[in-house]
Amino acid sequence: MKLSQFKFDLPLNLIAQNPTKRREDSRMMVVYRKTGNIENKHFKDILDYFDDKDVFVVNNTKVFPARMYGRKEKTGAKIEVFLLRELNKPNRLWDVIVDPARKIRVGNKLYFGDNDELVAEVIDNTTSRGRTIRFLWDNDDESFKKMLEFLGETPLPKYIKRKPDEEDKERYQTVYAKYEGAVAAPTAGLHFSKELIKRCEIKGIRFAELTLHTGLGTFRPIEVEDLSKHKMDAEYYRIDEEACKIVNKAKETGHRICSIGTTTMRGMESSFTAQKLLKPSEGWTNTFIHPPYDFNVADSLVTNFHLPKTSLLIMTCAFAGYDLAMEAYKKAIKDKYRFFTYGDALLVL
Repeated sequence: MKLSQFKFDLPLNLIAQNPTKRREDSRMMVVYRKTGNIENKHFKDILDYFDDKDVFVVNNTKVFPARMYGRKEKTGAKIEVFLLRELNKPNRLWDVIVDPARKIRVGNKLYFGDNDELVAEVIDNTTSRGRTIRFLWDNDDESFKKMLEFLGETPLPKYIKRKPDEEDKERYQTVYAKYEGAVAAPTAGLHFSKELIKRCEIKGIRFAELTLHTGLGTFRPIEVEDLSKHKMDAEYYRIDEEACKIVNKAKETGHRICSIGTTTMRGMESSFTAQKLLKPSEGWTNTFIHPPYDFNVADSLVTNFHLPKTSLLIMTCAFAGYDLAMEAYKKAIKDKYRFFTYGDALLVL
């Protein structure tokens, strides 16, 4: 398939700028792959579609405050530094994106905080906007982490046209987030409140957790028309024995496996056996799922409404079927569903 097939006109006013008052109050479109039927519901109705011993697989990654603002030495020019991942803990080396990039060269020093609480040195160019920087910090790891938290802000995507506030610290995070390392929230999971999870568990639905640290690669624009030539950035993932036990027992007894989000799906599709069971593993995945694709573990998917020509929309089309997914998106625009990070949910059965 070609990238241009995933283009559609999205009115900008449908990109959600704030979360709903309560997590489970967001709307949910339900799409049936077998019949092509489409229903309008609310996320709290998800309970009606699953039964005792079905499994929701969730991504327990935790977002860290990855966006920082600094100043360049001598000129004092304001620089945005987006932390992608830590490359070397003892040397405090980080892979980052800088903006505006043309002014940031190897050897430059960057100063952060009103009183220059933190200083970093640029030591390598990685891509046109990417740099490797070293933070010059002599104290212990714990105090360094606290300093990053103090100076960093919640990395809301650029399509949200406002500054992050206190509420975002909580709402741009799933209620089951555990392991820090993501620069973007696994958005399908944002619809679950603690109360809704409790109600699912009372009904007998099991939860299995994996970790996939969402990087910017998930959102990086696809620049090739031929999808088979697109290379995803690798993202770290881990699937433990316990999650495999829960998922595989359900599969073997004919119960449903629902992937909560595209990142969860990528994790599972990076680690399965010949019998299409989930297997424990840890490493880096650059799996890019595009139609046609046979999914191996999950038989249903919860995801948000994504932007045109993104890897997330493309995976949704691979799972739901291209024609049905695009029809659902057309309906979502007509019915004024909210798109993107803080938007509404799509359940594909």
